Amino acid sequence: MTEIASPDVALHLRQQVASREEGHGLPRSFYHDPTIFQAEIEAIWRRGWLLAGHTCQLSKPGDYFTYQVDTDPILIIRDDDGEIRALHNICRHRGMQLCQTEQGHVGRLVCPYHQWVYSRSGELLTCRGMQEEVDKSQLGLLPLHVEVVAGLIYISLANEPPAFEQARELMQPLMQPQGLERAKIAKTVEYTIEANWKLVWENNRECFHCNVNHPQYIKANYDHINADDVSEAVQQEMAATVARSEEKWSSVGLAATHHDTGMATFPDAEQNLWYSANRTTLVEGFVSETLEGRQVAPLMGDYPDADVGTLRLRTMPNFWNHSSCDHGVTTRLTPDGPRKTLAQVTWLVHEDAVEGRDYQLDELMPFWQLTSEQDWDLCAAAQRGVDSRAFKPGPLSTYKEYNLDAFFRWYLRQLSDYCDAA
Repeated sequence: MTEIASPDVALHLRQQVASREEGHGLPRSFYHDPTIFQAEIEAIWRRGWLLAGHTCQLSKPGDYFTYQVDTDPILIIRDDDGEIRALHNICRHRGMQLCQTEQGHVGRLVCPYHQWVYSRSGELLTCRGMQEEVDKSQLGLLPLHVEVVAGLIYISLANEPPAFEQARELMQPLMQPQGLERAKIAKTVEYTIEANWKLVWENNRECFHCNVNHPQYIKANYDHINADDVSEAVQQEMAATVARSEEKWSSVGLAATHHDTGMATFPDAEQNLWYSANRTTLVEGFVSETLEGRQVAPLMGDYPDADVGTLRLRTMPNFWNHSSCDHGVTTRLTPDGPRKTLAQVTWLVHEDAVEGRDYQLDELMPFWQLTSEQDWDLCAAAQRGVDSRAFKPGPLSTYKEYNLDAFFRWYLRQLSDYCDAA
């Protein structure tokens, strides 16, 4: 449930938004000001679509997992009809949190405080201790908006969330061959990043830092190379790899959708696009984002061959995924105050794959575990820097940081729209 900015908050935000110099980063206040942080929660996190999890986490009716966004505990559950629902995880009697474990299975939802009982769809069934007649139809659990696309579960806390259909139209065809809805979780790692959530996205939206900081990542990918530093030899290698891939993939309906040096552009502030998906070729000799570039688990989804590049997905403000032929890696972000971000990194494999027989975690995980942890350390160090009273944002590289500029413009648009609604 979103709140409207007060006149004082709206004035403060407008002043801060206006203080950003075009072509530069965000001023210092955006990384620690509690007023700005709370406005972000209302303007972005409670208004847009958030990746909550994967359908494979809810294989049968009664399976659930929980997710906390700021002060809102949320329950995602599969109901008796097989539908996925998102409910505010609070009893309608005295507000007790109903499900207090991260995941589990229930026949019915029973409040541990006073034992009010709800169905797996959220209807109030019994309300123990009520002597007077109550209208149970008005006391069901409060629902949230839910959208499911190719194995991903999105929720929105907004009264009227943004339209989802265009995102589905882009993502569904690219995602379908990956088979995330026919996957299972091989491993999940929870991280606490000592940095503002925007610093985590800033890090994600450029590969300027990759050559020095990501020795594993740059062996497999081309996107650390930009127009200002690409050699003729590398250009020819990329062109040959794309041409070979497109010729081979066309027979199975796949195609590279990002052919150029550098990272694919995202987000788009002008059109207010919060979603992106593309298929990208890997460096010659790599078929998977693993340390040696080889396939380390059974092929996923509909892939008949390991050479399919990587499927890349991103949605603002809390999700990205890199999926190779044999596994996918999802990162879900959640802000935990102005200087802290929670990251959940999940490795997915084919639903029939058996650990120890079909894959080994020490082969599956290191590529993205190392890359992620390298980034989290960089983000924490950046937070310590932007906290300094001496910090003033410098100019952005048009060759290497164009996506940062796009991110800043998208972000500031959300705050401006929030102020305009006040």
